[in-house]
Amino acid sequence: MASRGTTETGKLKQNLEEQLDRLMQQLQDLEECREELDADEYEETKKETLEQLSEINDSLKKIMSGDMTLVDELSGMQLAIQAAISQAFKTPEVIRMFAKKQPRQLRTKLAEMDRDLMVGKLGRDLYTQQKVEILTALRKLGEKLTPDDEMFLSANAGEALSQFERVSTDLGSGDKVFALASFEVEKAKQ
Repeated sequence: MASRGTTETGKLKQNLEEQLDRLMQQLQDLEECREELDADEYEETKKETLEQLSEINDSLKKIMSGDMTLVDELSGMQLAIQAAISQAFKTPEVIRMFAKKQPRQLRTKLAEMDRDLMVGKLGRDLYTQQKVEILTALRKLGEKLTPDDEMFLSANAGEALSQFERVSTDLGSGDKVFALASFEVEKAKQ
């Protein structure tokens, strides 16, 4: 649902407009065939058609005024989290492990990075960025961080990670954050 409901809302509007056209044609046909129908049948059919027209007209008014749409508040929250995740996490591997709730693998990755930093295989900037991402993911997964990790995180966490923390905490449900992280993983693969 990359369109966040806007395409679907457009299709809904188009379908309602087509129904409106069909009902208008039905009224016209009803008038043309009035002589062939008995009075009760004509009145009942006309009344039903007018009721349907009224319902469709009400729906169209709601859509056009913005009161009825397939874009909902959850989509808005999703967009906020998605923006926070995409700014906070630059490493698809970390996003994937976070989305799959794999704290052990995140800790293993952290240990590998520590080793790579010591042997000069990993630059300090990249190490710091990825370590902050991993520690933030671990914290969000409910893992206990060491005092040293907490100090490292507070000293190196940037605004993007702080925003991610805020947005994901405001959301309440970790499952929504994980679902969105999974979406980011899929997007990063493409």
